[in-house]
Amino acid sequence: MLRLVLTGAGLVTAIAVLLPVQIIAVRFNLPIQRRVPTLFHRIVCALLGVRIHTHGKPSPQRPLLIVSNHVSWMDISVISGLVPVVFVAKREVALWPLFGLFAKLQRTIFVDRERRQKTPTVNAEISRRLVDGDPVVLFGEGTSSDGNRVLPFRTALIGSARDALAEAGLDRILVQPLSIAYVAYQGLPMGRQHRPIAAWYGMLDLLPHLTAIARRGAIDAVVSFGEPIAFDARSDRKAVARALEGEVRRLSMVALRARDDSGAGGAP
Repeated sequence: MLRLVLTGAGLVTAIAVLLPVQIIAVRFNLPIQRRVPTLFHRIVCALLGVRIHTHGKPSPQRPLLIVSNHVSWMDISVISGLVPVVFVAKREVALWPLFGLFAKLQRTIFVDRERRQKTPTVNAEISRRLVDGDPVVLFGEGTSSDGNRVLPFRTALIGSARDALAEAGLDRILVQPLSIAYVAYQGLPMGRQHRPIAAWYGMLDLLPHLTAIARRGAIDAVVSFGEPIAFDARSDRKAVARALEGEVRRLSMVALRARDDSGAGGAP
């Protein structure tokens, strides 16, 4: 209980200090708007006890689209704590109490999957962010998993990147695969039955899951960046989606097996 109280107090303090700064930064389009979320998410990870181990690096080249698997709401903090990014998320996220505000202040691009006529508007927004030099993160599965596997990537989501490329008048963009794997809990390897401790999927409620993570703490996450793929108007979106899915699945399995084989304690 004490850990939960301290974590909650820390989060409230971070929000109270950084939220007004980010509101002003976004309102006046100040460069600091890219850095404040990174600082906030690093604080979130520290308070929740999420320890991040990285393999590879995000590409320094722009424009850059990062395509990742999706396991938990923690993915947002884990990725944002490493590099300033913009996310593509379903429209419903914008309506969530408080978390929707956070998403908006991180300049998230919201997609309404039920209204296809809005797609050109979304592509235009993605293209603007890419042209401005913001790495855009897309969750290729379109949903979250239980942490034991990578779900098939949706080719339509990858295709939207090509549409955004055309909208921006760019010759090509780089698409970089990214794997997130939650591999240990309180220093012990997570077996298949324990990985859903970190995962947030299906019909799980957000607040109880967040509270459980705050109470437990000490979760190890492995973030693995793959080699970027050049993507242009001639690229086959299905082939690119398969290549990204295969690489993310490979990186995830390497991370999970490395920790399973390593025994308790230590970084993977």
